Amino acid sequence: MTPPSRPKRPVTADFSTVRAKLQPRQVALQMGRAAEAAVVSDLARRGLSIVATNLRLGRLELDVVARDQDTVVVVEVRHRGKGAWQTGLASIAPAKAKRVRAAGERLWRERFLRDASVNRMRFDVAVVTFEGGEARIEYALGVM
Repeated sequence: MTPPSRPKRPVTADFSTVRAKLQPRQVALQMGRAAEAAVVSDLARRGLSIVATNLRLGRLELDVVARDQDTVVVVEVRHRGKGAWQTGLASIAPAKAKRVRAAGERLWRERFLRDASVNRMRFDVAVVTFEGGEARIEYALGVM
């Protein structure tokens, strides 16, 4: 015996709602990229050499890796909008900090362990807010 069939609803696509759902995510991605670019530019202006951006280490990723003489600097970049409920530093959950540290440790083992020009690694956070088109960057050094 076959089960009773349900009446089929017509399939319709309301692309305006799909666009509305995707747009905030796309805007967030663009703002994140702009924030990372602002941090990279600022680090270079301050004399650090940029080693990598958006560096993938397996399933892990580091936003910015730079060198400050004998120190490898791993920078987690956070973007906060005007209506953010928490600060950029507060937005880093313990699980996120653990992933960033794990990625940094993997980078150290794979790339810098035998590099005599490097003595240590530091984990920083850069919080970027945009005001009138200008990036305002706040750094927290060695926080993770």
